Amino acid sequence: MKLAVIGGGSTYTPELIDGFARLRDELPLTEIALVDPDAHRRDLVGGMSARMLAHAGHPATVRTTSSVEEGVAGADAVLFQLRIGGQAARHVDETLPLECGCVGQETTGAGGLAKALRTVPVVLDIAAQVAEHAPDAWIVDFTNPVGIVTKALLDAGHKAIGLCNVAIGFQRRFAKLLGVAPEQVSLDHVGLNHLTWERAVYVDGVDVLPRLLDEHGEWLAGELHLPLPLIRRLGVVPSYYLRYFYQHDLVVEELRNEDSRAHAVAALEAQLLEMYADPAVQTKPEILEKRGGAFYSEAAVALIASLLGDRGDVQVVNKRNEGTLPFLADDAVIEVPARITGKGAVAVPVAPVVPLYAGLISHVSAYEEIALDAALHGGVDRVANALLAHPLIGQTAPADELAKRLIEANRLHLPWA
Repeated sequence: MKLAVIGGGSTYTPELIDGFARLRDELPLTEIALVDPDAHRRDLVGGMSARMLAHAGHPATVRTTSSVEEGVAGADAVLFQLRIGGQAARHVDETLPLECGCVGQETTGAGGLAKALRTVPVVLDIAAQVAEHAPDAWIVDFTNPVGIVTKALLDAGHKAIGLCNVAIGFQRRFAKLLGVAPEQVSLDHVGLNHLTWERAVYVDGVDVLPRLLDEHGEWLAGELHLPLPLIRRLGVVPSYYLRYFYQHDLVVEELRNEDSRAHAVAALEAQLLEMYADPAVQTKPEILEKRGGAFYSEAAVALIASLLGDRGDVQVVNKRNEGTLPFLADDAVIEVPARITGKGAVAVPVAPVVPLYAGLISHVSAYEEIALDAALHGGVDRVANALLAHPLIGQTAPADELAKRLIEANRLHLPWA
């Protein structure tokens, strides 16, 4: 079984490799191809990955290449984990919107739009090569903004599914708080990528969310950086990305007084690459946990294993709406629990979504459609319209100003600009 990783030179790849090694019985890989245009990073991460597998006694071969065609040829699945423009572009995503009074974040709001503008055309070009050289392979997209990128892939006719680690992160943390095995916990998880709520937490079929809120409310509030009274009033556990909506102005002020996450990650990446260059390092460094993406490897292994093994289990993924949420278009991409087989993902029944959440879901879903149009066709007016449609911007003055400044800042990554 061959897996190709597009963006395989990422410092996060050893987290994936660690999961592949630990879960070898679930996903019996024989070859892992790491595809990345950055030869320095690719070689360091490739060497580290090979040592990790050998140390764990895993038989898979690690190959590295800059050629998408070579990397994906014969692959059973292709994992996308791209960051066009690297941490330098992310720094702009996180800081430029703050100058216009808007949240600066790499997947949400203006920063998320900038990332989509850079990313969608590249992803579609790579996906076309996958379709040509590995026509039966599943594309699993972990590249942000996952909802927009997954919709781009599906609209173009690709065999694709989106993946995020938010749901599995909640599942694992809830299981630890409750003292049960993760597989005993299932979630009523609903919304869009990075815009979700846990409306119920089931342990062996019994909803224990009220107990979680009663016994661990303070801890949850701290993790989410949201006031406990708000969480209690809602009676759900929002994704931590909801803080950008529920406390927008407060977050803007906080971010203005902090260094960007991009700078912190860039420093961490330099440290990790130095460690990967050491032939004595054979296991995942502990500091990799600071990189983010907890439990991503477990989620990726489970999804790929179910797609290739036709297991029929339920996992949270990004997929077409197809009537699941009746207030959205069928071709919208949503993030919900779905049954995973060799044919793809079929959403399990979702209880009606109350207006408090449905309204915001509808608003952001409409923005994502306009954002995808801007990413595909370009133009300052399309970019401004996407910003105007986003609930975190939504005014003509900042939308027009941000459109011009985002395009200028990303000009090297936008051929139409």
